[in-house]
Amino acid sequence: MSFQGLSAKYRRLYQEHAGWRLMRADNAPHIMAFISDLFSERSEVPYNRAKLLLEAQIEHSRNLGIWETQTNATTYLNQWIAQGWLRELDDLLTKTDATEMVIRFCRGLEERSIGVSASHLRIVQEAVRDFVVVTNEDTDSRVKLLEEKKAAIQRQIDDLQAGVVHTLSDNEQREYIREIYQLASQLTGDFRLLEEQIRKLDKDIRIQMIDDATSRGNLLNEVMKQENVLSETEAGSAFEGFFQLLCDYNRVTEFREQLQYVLQTPAAKHLSLHQRQFLADLIAELSRESERVLRIRRRTEQELRAYIESGAMSENRTVGKLINKLEQLAVTLRNEECNLKSNTSLSLSVGKIELSSPDSIRLKQPDERLQMGLTTPHINSREPSVKMLASLNSVKVQEVAIKVKSMLMQNSPQTISQLIHQLPISEGLEELVAYIRIARAVKATELASVEEVIINDNQGNMLRASIPTMLLTPSLFPENIEDLSL
Repeated sequence: MSFQGLSAKYRRLYQEHAGWRLMRADNAPHIMAFISDLFSERSEVPYNRAKLLLEAQIEHSRNLGIWETQTNATTYLNQWIAQGWLRELDDLLTKTDATEMVIRFCRGLEERSIGVSASHLRIVQEAVRDFVVVTNEDTDSRVKLLEEKKAAIQRQIDDLQAGVVHTLSDNEQREYIREIYQLASQLTGDFRLLEEQIRKLDKDIRIQMIDDATSRGNLLNEVMKQENVLSETEAGSAFEGFFQLLCDYNRVTEFREQLQYVLQTPAAKHLSLHQRQFLADLIAELSRESERVLRIRRRTEQELRAYIESGAMSENRTVGKLINKLEQLAVTLRNEECNLKSNTSLSLSVGKIELSSPDSIRLKQPDERLQMGLTTPHINSREPSVKMLASLNSVKVQEVAIKVKSMLMQNSPQTISQLIHQLPISEGLEELVAYIRIARAVKATELASVEEVIINDNQGNMLRASIPTMLLTPSLFPENIEDLSL
């Protein structure tokens, strides 16, 4: 590519790529510091928790004089979501692929390993040899390469049986264990990219639904084709192969035990505390990330099919055509230099509103009919009233979750209606919502039916509500209820 072509490409990335925008943001150090700390232990964080933590960090930074800002935490989080640095789904925040790339780049500035190390060269040589073995069409050549590999392994076995034990030097151990960390830290890189591709797939198909007047059957067929295309992409195929290995119980068990052994060797001293913690939690983190990707894929497919079957796409298509028509009329008015103050015969069947031109529309001011004479001044009190304290009584969802789990341990499985029959509700709809939130949090099995429940509020009034039938079992609950995102 020529200099002009490369310059245009990098200029486009400089302006459009979310990662590059993050690195050149005015408060980029504060953003990356907060996001890195926020997701240091979990890959998903509730939005409200992130807001409270950011508010505390902003206040603390103001006191230290290192971040002089008047913007609140909610505005910052919404801006970061809009910029593509965070993603919010079901009130949970996650990092995007762009943010993951930037954080990995900044971390690599300090954790830069020597690329010409012996361990690195050995990995490259083994990868090249394995590639030659599996791609060589000459059977004799493949057998010869495998025999050489077998002979090398046999020599190592013979040395060990003869009492010859080759030990690694301290420098070699440092190279090996740092190479292990570098390779392991890249395992989760494809997860964020795959999420981006899933969301792009969802967006592209919805646009196609609106633009093309095709039948529902053809659209469903297109969804299935796009799912196959997604699995054939670089990130998708990498995930498919990875997930098959992760589902192999014997491989995972062996891998976990070997990681524990590596962290107990003296070579582990060459890793930082963060690096050792990352390797210790690697299996659990990979399992959580893969489950998240599968959940997003299932949800995207379900929402697309529901969108098609609901007929909403035809409504969106109609609205889109109407908007296009209005835009064309607006362009025509502009080209014909039409006076916007000219009188019209427009009438809207929405009540008594009357207008003769766009400039004649007068919006009602919020303080037009404010009666100040009827207000009575009150002196603020430092002591909370009984009414105020009563309004602060809210349902503690974690306590309800503990009761539900205890009841399920005695009699399982049960639906929400059956649980309410044994644990009567006395706080009204808020407590009923707590039961549903618990069922959603543990991913209870949702049946295709609806059940009715009768509950009482805190004033003793009887309420009847229809809720989805959700089946709960004690095995769905974690050992520690605090781990639930309630």
